[in-house]
This record gives sequence, structure tokens and C-alpha cells, in this order.
Amino acid sequence: MLADTFPPSKRAQAFALYGVTVIVAPALGPTIGGYITDNVSWHWIFFINVPMGLLSLTLVFLFVDEPETLRRERSELLSRGLKVDWLGFMLVALFLGCLEVVLDKGQEDDWFGSGFITSFATVSLVAFLLFVPWELTRTDPIVDLRLLGRRNFGTSWFVMLAVGAILFSTTQLMPQMLQANFGYTATIAGLALMPGGFAALLTMAIAGKLSSYIQPRYMMGGAMAGIAIATYHFTSLEPDANFGWFAAARVFQMTAIPVLFLTITSYSYVGLPPDKSSQASALINVARNLGGSIGVSMAQTMLSRREQFHQSRLAESVTASSLQYRDTLAQASSYFASHGATGPDAQRQAVAWVGHALANQTAYLSYIDVFDAFAVLAFVLIPLALLLRRVDLGRAAAAH
Repeated sequence: MLADTFPPSKRAQAFALYGVTVIVAPALGPTIGGYITDNVSWHWIFFINVPMGLLSLTLVFLFVDEPETLRRERSELLSRGLKVDWLGFMLVALFLGCLEVVLDKGQEDDWFGSGFITSFATVSLVAFLLFVPWELTRTDPIVDLRLLGRRNFGTSWFVMLAVGAILFSTTQLMPQMLQANFGYTATIAGLALMPGGFAALLTMAIAGKLSSYIQPRYMMGGAMAGIAIATYHFTSLEPDANFGWFAAARVFQMTAIPVLFLTITSYSYVGLPPDKSSQASALINVARNLGGSIGVSMAQTMLSRREQFHQSRLAESVTASSLQYRDTLAQASSYFASHGATGPDAQRQAVAWVGHALANQTAYLSYIDVFDAFAVLAFVLIPLALLLRRVDLGRAAAAH
């Protein structure tokens, strides 16, 4: 709709404004959701979509108008008889639907140790293996996979997959960590992410202007490098990190993501025929959402596995034969005894305190490992940006 509505000279700025909602929404969502959870009920996190959906439908009805060319094309299509790739539709629904179940429930059900997960993974794989050759041999496929073979679009698609993974996984990880390990309420945890949304708002406006002067390959490469550095910054996490540290770290990360998003949404359409705009838009959105699902699942799995690893390693030092452990236990027992606990109670409280400290330290190290992995992912993808073709900036990005 944006590509059809705005002239080439205005498309980059239009995509920038559109991108604001996509980038800022994940920053505002945890804050609003946290407030609802703390003050109303977590059920309203889902119920609130009903009035918002009705409002959206009303706005679409009042303000969205189809161009005459699209109406004419639809009339011609219907006059020849509407043909729908139903088999392709069923295959992609099975592939993505079963994959979402695997990603969502895999860690909870021990992945392929579960017959349930194995069954859904098998159906997803078989559907995918049938889906690809079927779509490639159709004259009017439900999903035009040939677009991924185009240099600019294919590169943008894979980078968007990574952007979705990094954006959604870190948006999910931070509130989880702040509530579970730093004692924040859901509202305060969400507020820690909010400054990043305002930073993204400012960066998106600047990126919209710069896109008229800088080649997309350089914007994409620079943004990916910024994301890698910002995500790696999270590995400096300390147990005494305060609200300001988390807010600043999120701002640092969110300043680069809008540049990347704008580059992808603006320049992935370069060289595509006008009748492929809808297919291209659908695939880019699939990449973002699928990447988010993969990223969240990967982060939670890695977090759980690394917690097990660090727990076993740190527990090796917490033994009765360890002089350091005995000294720590004695000091903790003395502390609790000085605050009114009896001898046996002080000893039990000291053991519990050591166990709690061990669990917290395990969690900190595990989160650091996850952020480190996503930083490496972003860094590895930097050379991919160089695959983008040079474009005529004078004719504007997103020209068809």
C-alpha cells in the first residue's frame, strides 16, 4: 500500500514513518502489558486486542481506498475465473503452523525427547519439502519463492529474519530477567525498555533522511555492526546493575535497529515487478515474525542449557570440603544469628542464602551467554549486507 500510494521521492520517508510503529511497539508493549498485569489482570493483555482490532477495522473502512488499477486488475482476474493455489496454501499452513508449535513448546517438552514435538517437527519438515518444489513449479503460486533468488530481496529477507530474532528475543529476555533476578515489577521492567522506543523514533527519522544519500549496503552493514556492539554490551551485566544501566543498554541497541529495518523495507523492492509488491511484503513480514519465534525459542533453550551448565560448574565449589564455602557459611550464619536467628535456624538460613546466591549467579552468567550468542549472530551477518546491489539514490528506494 505504501509503495503504491507514495511517489518514489517520498517512499523512504513513508517507510520510515511506518517503521516507527513496528519498532516502537515492542518497546511500549512490555510497559503497557506490565501495567495491566500489575494493576488489572494478565487476561486483559489478550482482551485489549478486541477494542484495538475494532478500532483498526473502522479506520481501514474510513480511510483506506484501493487504487483504480487494483480494482481493474481484480475485475479482470475474476472475469477469467479465480484460481487459488489451495494445495500450496495447505502446505505452507502445515509447515509454519507445526513449526510454531515446535518452537513454542520445544523447550518445555524436552524437544525431540518428546513424541509430541517429534511428530509436529516431522509434519513441518515434510510439508516444507513438498511446499518448495510445488510452489516453484506453479505459474500463480500462493507464495512466490522465486523472489528469494533475487539478490536484493533475498539478502534483505535473511537479514530481516535475523532482525526479528534479535529484536523479539531481547524484548522478551529483558523483562523476564529484570523480574526474576532483579526484583522489578512488571511495570518497572517494561519501563526499562521504553527509552529504547523513543531512541528508535529519533533514529528512524534520521535514517529516513540519510537513505537519500547513503547506499543501502553501507546502511545495512553499519546498522548490523551497531546491533552487534550494542548486544555485546549486555555481556557486561553485573548483579548490581541498576535501572539506568538497563535503560541505556536498550537505547544503545535500539538506535541501530530502525536503520536496518528501514533499509530492508525500502530497498528490498528494488528491481521487483509492480505485481510482486504484495508477495514481497508478505515474505518480509513472514521473515520478521518467523525470526522472532525462532529467536525467542533459541534464547530460552540456550538460557536453560547454560543454566544447567553453570549450575553444575559453580556447584563444584559448594562442598563441605571447600574452605571458602565453610568460611562463607560461617559468616552468613553469624549474620543471621546476630539478627535473631537461633543456632540451627541461622545455619539453615545461611545454606538457603548461599543457594539463592548460587542460583542468581547462574542466571546472570546464562543471560550473558545468550546475549553473547546474539551479538556473534549479528556480527557474522555484516558481510551479507555487501551482497546488496548499488541503487540509484536519485530515483529513491523502493522504486519498482
